[in-house]
Amino acid sequence: MNTIKPQHTLPRVIKCFSELEDPRVEGRTNHMLIDIIVIAICAVLCGAETWRGIEAFGHAKYEWLKNFLDLPSGIPSDQTFARVFSLIPAECFLKCFMKWVNWEGLKKPMEIVSIDGKTLRRSHHHRVGKKAIHLVNAFATENGLAIGQEKIDEKSNEIKAIPPLLKKLELRNCIVTLDAMGCQKGIANLIRIRKADYVLAVKGNQGKLHKKLVRLFERAKELKFNAMVFKESKHVEGDHGRVEERIYTFLPLMYLFEFKSYWKDLQTFVKVENHIVYGDGKEEKVNRYYISSLGWKEVDKIQKAIRNHWQVENRLHWCLDLVFREDDCRIRRGYADQNFAILRQLILNMLRRDKTFRGGLKIKRHYASWNHNYLKKVVGL
Repeated sequence: MNTIKPQHTLPRVIKCFSELEDPRVEGRTNHMLIDIIVIAICAVLCGAETWRGIEAFGHAKYEWLKNFLDLPSGIPSDQTFARVFSLIPAECFLKCFMKWVNWEGLKKPMEIVSIDGKTLRRSHHHRVGKKAIHLVNAFATENGLAIGQEKIDEKSNEIKAIPPLLKKLELRNCIVTLDAMGCQKGIANLIRIRKADYVLAVKGNQGKLHKKLVRLFERAKELKFNAMVFKESKHVEGDHGRVEERIYTFLPLMYLFEFKSYWKDLQTFVKVENHIVYGDGKEEKVNRYYISSLGWKEVDKIQKAIRNHWQVENRLHWCLDLVFREDDCRIRRGYADQNFAILRQLILNMLRRDKTFRGGLKIKRHYASWNHNYLKKVVGL
């Protein structure tokens, strides 16, 4: 435990990670666990991408770090950082991260939570037979913040990692969105048990349901929805020289009532017709289908959930690769690859949470490395 301040006055990030059990042999350590973690957080926030970079940051900022940390034996070596992060159980490190998210109140009550998987491409180690790890991430789209993560077992697939992640998250009154891989009856049931609604993409892996949906909407269009209960919404937007039109059509459960007993609280079927015209004149038309526990009249909620789902790719996975170079990271020993992935998401949240400095994530990281007051504010020290 950090002894600079009484426990009740410690910054939240230090409080959360102070609860970690030290995995090292008691009595044979020179550096405090919380010191190692806080230095790593600050260093990665300021641009460090390797253990050696974290050590170099510590030496450069030693006098500043002494304001918050004990550092009884100075700055740990890069080997110490690597060894400690490889030993900390990722599940325990994740609990501290999620506790920080909940303490900071970063997730809104009626949040749209998008869940999708990502592979850390350079985390493999062929010489020892270690494959690249694959993570399923939960992303709160309203605030643009990562809120949870689950590692996929090497011999398993994404579907089996989704239920453990859902059980960890506080989902009451949220809307959970998943692509076709997560469109499973058991997952829909679990989302409802967790007091949330779902919007699930339907493709060929749900063969019977998908075929029935395609036929239902085709037939409805042939009849021009005559005497049918339905809602329709159109949305047109232009960006980067292209124009995209999306037509949302919503039908209630009554038209495929046979699926009521299979899908927990199923209420609505949705078809989205995407028509994209590119600057060179090329056109693209794609039809997508969804099911939801939200009522068919709740057009705005369903439409927003479908549109926001892709933020998990654009605002989380893409940012982790572009800003933090996650796919290039060669950290792979023990639990270190997963712990470092959690560390990156923690820092992404810290940067997104800060509204005092106007600039992109890269500029914010640079500014934090130049300005001690800003770094202190972002980390919450």
